[in-house]
Amino acid sequence: MPHMSRHRLLSLAATTPFSAAAQDSAPAIHVVKDRNCGCCSAWVEILGNAGFTVITETSFGTLLMRHKLGNGIPQEMHSCHTGEVEGYMIEGHVPPADIRRLLAERPDAIGLAVPGMPYGSPGMGPEDEREAYDVFLIRQDSSTEVFSSYNSA
Repeated sequence: MPHMSRHRLLSLAATTPFSAAAQDSAPAIHVVKDRNCGCCSAWVEILGNAGFTVITETSFGTLLMRHKLGNGIPQEMHSCHTGEVEGYMIEGHVPPADIRRLLAERPDAIGLAVPGMPYGSPGMGPEDEREAYDVFLIRQDSSTEVFSSYNSA
């Protein structure tokens, strides 16, 4: 897919007609990731299979870190890729069900994060071998709280 600037992407999104039903069934998520990251690509595929419309953009090193920090994701919440959906930031291997819950509940928050790369989280290996991990809600003041927890398999 050719590189598309964020401005161009948002302009396209603002001018492209969608029915309310289409938006509910296929929320669009913009994912910024390293082009060589296999687990990022696996997460993108999982989102697509879960009904999300995924648009990817590649970024590297310092630019990717600036993107995360500039969008309010605290450093201790960082992972390998960052998504944005309906005004919320999604950091790391957040399960699609948690993203849908976030969009349904619409809390006053920056978004969700799964810091690091826990084995067995979406895109990080088989779920039946997963290690325990938490999905965090990042509040507007950068504080965090557990949004959901996944036990080890």
